[in-house]
Amino acid sequence: MNSPTLPCETKSATCGSIFDAARLKTDLAAIEQKLSDPNLWSNPQLSQPLMRDRKRIEALLSDDAELERKTGDVEAYFDLAREGEPVEDDLKREIDALNSFAEEMETRTLLSGETDALNAIVVVHPGAGGTESQDWAEMLMRMYLRWAEQQGFKAEINDILDGEEAGIKSVTFTITGEYAYGLLQGEIGVHRLVRISPFDQAKRRHTSFASVFVSPEIDDSIQIDIKPEDIRTDTYRSGGKGGQHVNTTDSAVRVTHIPTGIVSACQNERSQHKNRERAMKMLRSRLYEYELEKKREATKKLEDSKLDINFGSQIRSYVLQPYRIVKDHRTKVEFGDVDRVLDGYLAPFIRGYLIMRRNGGVPVAVDAGDELE
Repeated sequence: MNSPTLPCETKSATCGSIFDAARLKTDLAAIEQKLSDPNLWSNPQLSQPLMRDRKRIEALLSDDAELERKTGDVEAYFDLAREGEPVEDDLKREIDALNSFAEEMETRTLLSGETDALNAIVVVHPGAGGTESQDWAEMLMRMYLRWAEQQGFKAEINDILDGEEAGIKSVTFTITGEYAYGLLQGEIGVHRLVRISPFDQAKRRHTSFASVFVSPEIDDSIQIDIKPEDIRTDTYRSGGKGGQHVNTTDSAVRVTHIPTGIVSACQNERSQHKNRERAMKMLRSRLYEYELEKKREATKKLEDSKLDINFGSQIRSYVLQPYRIVKDHRTKVEFGDVDRVLDGYLAPFIRGYLIMRRNGGVPVAVDAGDELE
């Protein structure tokens, strides 16, 4: 029997190549020591980051134990195989599970940025092209909402403007979950769709574009100074497709930061006060990301991903005709099951981006786990 490929040759090599469990235990002990100080709990700005760090390290140590268990199961099957037992199918299944788990762990260890662990605020805008692009923007919104559901994350639409015939003119939604922003930050940019248009009676092939912007939802531990005179607040009646959830009062709130022109809006709450509170929270997150971008000196800046929503500026193409493939133009990751991607399967693209970021912008071959059609 040929030996299948393992993530690492031995259990210790597998664990050691991903993170240092001994160091993590030392870090956890240091955090526990700080959290034992009763005076710390009166200062949320100090206690909340420590609580997040403790939760993160505990999760990593739990992963380490699970990886050790899975590796032990594989080694046990190898021992049975050496004794002549017919375990090839079981062994392959365990190795596939181990490889998948190791890749998930590697992805999480690549999330070391200051804001990677935070929730994500996602904004989707269609490009030029009317109904075609608006429909594509709605497809992208659904893709990210399905991805969030598959990750066990919570997704909440904060503001949405429907298209006249189909699709959406814009949408802002928040995805709440561990490392949501870190996982989605590689989605920033222009996304291109090639398909036979469902809105063209001649059934011609159309190319549509939509832009995606992602910012971290910052918490109270990060201070953003917003002067009252720099804010303009407008109220309006909530929109939507009708029904019992549409408000009949001007409860929706749009907040504009005058110096930067950054706008945030919220209409999903019935209370104008709650909508304003939510809109201000999103504005703080956008301003935080804006200030970070001004200080970054890396070659890949935010403005590079906010090019015209048009030909030549896309980060990823989703081709449904004349062949079927999703291709990321930065990482070179390709995946042939387009329907699966549009249903929320983003793992190979997220992992490819994070590995490229770790390598200073150099793309590295990533196994997408799928044969191209």
